Amino acid sequence: MAFDVGGSKGGGVRPTMNVTPLVDVVLVLLIIFMVVTPLMTKNLWMNVPAKPDKKEEATPPPPDAKPPVVLTVDKAGKLRINHEEVPRDQVVARLQRMLNARADKIVFFDASDAVPYGSAMEVLDLARGGNITVAVLPERLAD
Repeated sequence: MAFDVGGSKGGGVRPTMNVTPLVDVVLVLLIIFMVVTPLMTKNLWMNVPAKPDKKEEATPPPPDAKPPVVLTVDKAGKLRINHEEVPRDQVVARLQRMLNARADKIVFFDASDAVPYGSAMEVLDLARGGNITVAVLPERLAD
């Protein structure tokens, strides 16, 4: 503890607090939080199809091409595969059967704007838990 001598009207010794240990502790905590914070982030890798340029026309698919598999979630939380309602416990099995019969092994995901973020992520985790590659649609599908 440090003491301040003189200069006051009382003329006595006045104790002052030494802030050096406090600053040392705060700096150590700051460094610890700066190191730990990047380790706490969760990464989610998504395959998002690129938008075609306005200049180039999209080539139409061949006439014998199968339509893409689209998993949608509406605001009521109902899951649909290509506009057909599917119970939540059968989604992974149905998607795996559909993808086994196809050359492309990608499922496109679309969620209504009213679906909470957590619900949409649960459905994505459900599909990814079945070892299915999921691509997120960048724009809303026309219903």
